[in-house]
Amino acid sequence: MDEIAAAEKSAVSKPYGSAIVRDDYVRDGVPVVRGVNLADWRFRDEDFVFISEDLADTMPGSRLQPGDLVFTHRGSVGQVSMIPRGPRFPRYAVSTSQVKARLDPARALAEFYFYWFRSPVGRASILQGVSTVGVPGLARPVETIKGLRVPLPPLSEQRRIASVLGVLDDLIEVEERAAAQADELWRVVLAAARHDRESVPLSSLASFVNGKNFTKGGGTHGLPVIRTPEVRNGPTSSTVLNDVRASAENLADPGDILFVWSGSLLASRWRWAQGLVNQHIFKVIPNMGVPDWLVLWAIEELMGDFLSLAADKATTMGHIKRADLDRVVNVPARSAWEDLDAMIRPYWDDALSAQMHASDVAAARDELLPLLMSGRVRVSEDLAVA
Repeated sequence: MDEIAAAEKSAVSKPYGSAIVRDDYVRDGVPVVRGVNLADWRFRDEDFVFISEDLADTMPGSRLQPGDLVFTHRGSVGQVSMIPRGPRFPRYAVSTSQVKARLDPARALAEFYFYWFRSPVGRASILQGVSTVGVPGLARPVETIKGLRVPLPPLSEQRRIASVLGVLDDLIEVEERAAAQADELWRVVLAAARHDRESVPLSSLASFVNGKNFTKGGGTHGLPVIRTPEVRNGPTSSTVLNDVRASAENLADPGDILFVWSGSLLASRWRWAQGLVNQHIFKVIPNMGVPDWLVLWAIEELMGDFLSLAADKATTMGHIKRADLDRVVNVPARSAWEDLDAMIRPYWDDALSAQMHASDVAAARDELLPLLMSGRVRVSEDLAVA
């Protein structure tokens, strides 16, 4: 990496956390890029803390600009993202747990190396230097990043590969945006509709079937185990089990509602292929005649109460009890469900369809990524690259 870094001083910068303390945070100013901004690979241009322009000026090496790569060196080691070419802010500062890497544009395209470090080989190259004593981290982060060995194909090939993967990422973003809009619309319709309301226990709307601690046995083949992170982010290869026993109630299909009741409480629809629901998750099965969107909405209405209950538990991992599902929620009267469903169903279905399409494209991208990076699949030189 050091050989393709920009020639300027601090092209690969030290972490600057020792120069930034909590008392330095201000309401507006230069946003500080933290690990939360790198989650899920895509740069999240939001949820910042800020430092003053004057303080940022004392740390010129910490300045981040479009095209800079940012590596997490402590905690969630292996996270890599890139400051977007069209960022929200004119400048950023790198935080204590991140390392900046600015590449020489005459030899290296930042987008290509961003994708390289998303590939299994690229990610593994970072993780080789992790110390597991205490908080996981790179003992010598700057030296480690500089010493990472990376491929150096011709710049034209870098552009072609990055272009193909970028098109897929753009498509995923379009579908996720469409899903978010449809998801918001059905809630708007529900909020705007005039109808009588009634108070009922949440448990009267659906069955809450707890998952299992799956181990290998005879039966279902090659299914991912759905744990708390997978409910929102999708299955990973490390969660797939072969030859396991599972009943239909412990299998989640696309569109099923899952409710994580232990740890990071959340409720969401499953949008990937069939999976095995683990013991910290309820599969929520609406009772006969109860719309599925109403059940999810009711859980969300009570989520604040559930979070408070979980925080009060004297356990290391907050959770709710099954008895907590008897809490009363104020819902539209049963007489209004049919009319509401006619208005809400199109948006409810469109949201899931877009989410599933985004997931399918992401799976194709993740399958293609290592093939492109290894050279087993080549991009035609005829491909037009902007």
